Amino acid sequence: PQIAVSVYGPDFFGHDVVRGYGAVHIPFTPGRHKRIIPMFVPESTSTLQNFTSWFTGRRPEFTDPRVVAQGEGREVTRVRSQGFVTISFNVV
Repeated sequence: PQIAVSVYGPDFFGHDVVRGYGAVHIPFTPGRHKRIIPMFVPESTSTLQNFTSWFTGRRPEFTDPRVVAQGEGREVTRVRSQGFVTISFNVV
C-alpha cells in the first residue's frame, strides 16, 4: 500500500493552486516510522502556456490522483521538484 499526497496553497493572486504531489509506500513493520516524500509539480510545455496559466491562475495539475501513485505514463509528463513533506506512521 502507498499514500499519495497533494498539497495546495494560495498563489500571488489568491488562487488555490497545486504546490506539489508525492507518494510513499506505507511500512508494514510495527513501530514508529518517519518518511520524507519528495514533492513535484507539473509544468507547462511552452513559454506561452506558462504565461497564460500564471496570468489566469489555472496552473497544470493532475485530474486523476492515481497518476501520482503509479509510475505508468508519468515519464512523458514534465515536472519540477518542489521540496519535501515529512510524514510519520505509527504502525501497530
